[in-house]
Amino acid sequence: MGEQKIMNGRRVSLMIMVFIFQVLSASFHGCFVAAGHVQPPWKKSTIHPTAVNSFGPLGSSVFFSVSGNVYPLGYYSVTVGIGNPPKPFQLDIDTGSDLTWVQCDAPCSGCTLPRDRLYKPVKNNYLACKDPICAALNSPKGNPCKNLNDKCGFQVEYADHGSVLGVMVTDNFPLPLVNGTRSSPLLAFGCGYRLQNRGPHAPPTTVGVLGLGKSKASIASQLSGLGVTRNVVGHCLSGHGGGFLFLGADFIPKSGMTWTPMLQNSLDMHYASGPAELLFGGKPTGVKGFNVIFDTGATYTYLSSNVYQTVVNLIKKDLTGKPLQEVKDNALPICWKGPNPFKSVQDVKKYFNRLALSFGGPNTQLQLPPEAYLIVTERGNVCLGILNGAEAGLGTSNVIGDISLQDKLVIYDNENQRIGWAAADCARKLR
Repeated sequence: MGEQKIMNGRRVSLMIMVFIFQVLSASFHGCFVAAGHVQPPWKKSTIHPTAVNSFGPLGSSVFFSVSGNVYPLGYYSVTVGIGNPPKPFQLDIDTGSDLTWVQCDAPCSGCTLPRDRLYKPVKNNYLACKDPICAALNSPKGNPCKNLNDKCGFQVEYADHGSVLGVMVTDNFPLPLVNGTRSSPLLAFGCGYRLQNRGPHAPPTTVGVLGLGKSKASIASQLSGLGVTRNVVGHCLSGHGGGFLFLGADFIPKSGMTWTPMLQNSLDMHYASGPAELLFGGKPTGVKGFNVIFDTGATYTYLSSNVYQTVVNLIKKDLTGKPLQEVKDNALPICWKGPNPFKSVQDVKKYFNRLALSFGGPNTQLQLPPEAYLIVTERGNVCLGILNGAEAGLGTSNVIGDISLQDKLVIYDNENQRIGWAAADCARKLR
């Protein structure tokens, strides 16, 4: 949902992010999984490697290995090659953001990485304001440029972390397709050359963001528009760290997925669905009628105040009489300690009940077991990875972040306007 900001050492997607496109006068002085017939590492028998959708010939998809974790790192990333010859860039994967950008030596002010790891633009690869991608980034307001031949600039504002200023450029993205062939499309992305960091929290060690949102400016939409892949994004984030990401329709299972329609709102380009109903221990809570956004740009899950307070009250009531004591921990606002330090969520999940979001019935539920909303900190405490979105500046939005997307195959099928999920072993390695 836009970019991420850092709060208490964690990411949160930013609903109030602002894009400012203007005429910029800045002067412009791999990496992927090995090609071959890649099979997706599904766990369930219903999510079988050969059970792919028949959108077209196998090979029109790109498959990435993912690194990272929810805690303590706080983000998942992929390594992407850009340029010819390609230079590797580690990018934070964000289904809530349309803009892909990298730290850029143009030259750069405030960049956090060594100069030799920054992207080096050339004079003739900037994106003009008249390009539809420039207008798409500022949707629904349209293109604000006064002169359509000027460079398309951007500024991303972070509520508590600073901003990124830059200009849109184009370059080749060499991509190995899963059938062994290669493609090197020319894609548009942001060259961020002025980073203003503020606040006590350091930014992620990634060099930028891989925007996988719904608008025409996202990498997935650009690849689809060029006929390289179908407009489908899928990811599987492992609770043990790592996982995989794919662009294209070849890995949509024929069965075993739970699907819900995407909300169609011209003012909101996020992957949203609803209305949802909150369940606790399999029972209705009376909280329903709210929409949710699926966003890998958020480390944790953020709920609007009333939904959040219901969850907290239910969990605390359910813990009555159990050997857990509430304790302060710098990692997250609500934490508990046990008789002995916990080593993993597996040690403590027996004390917590299952949450679920129902999108219309028992067959359209997003199950959230304790592993999908708890972390164990370095101190051995267990903490609630569900936070108050209003306190994070997200207003009434409900954001399903990385913690609740772990160990699930999640697919954003833009061609059929649906979001799907299924339990999967996201840590399983490719053969």
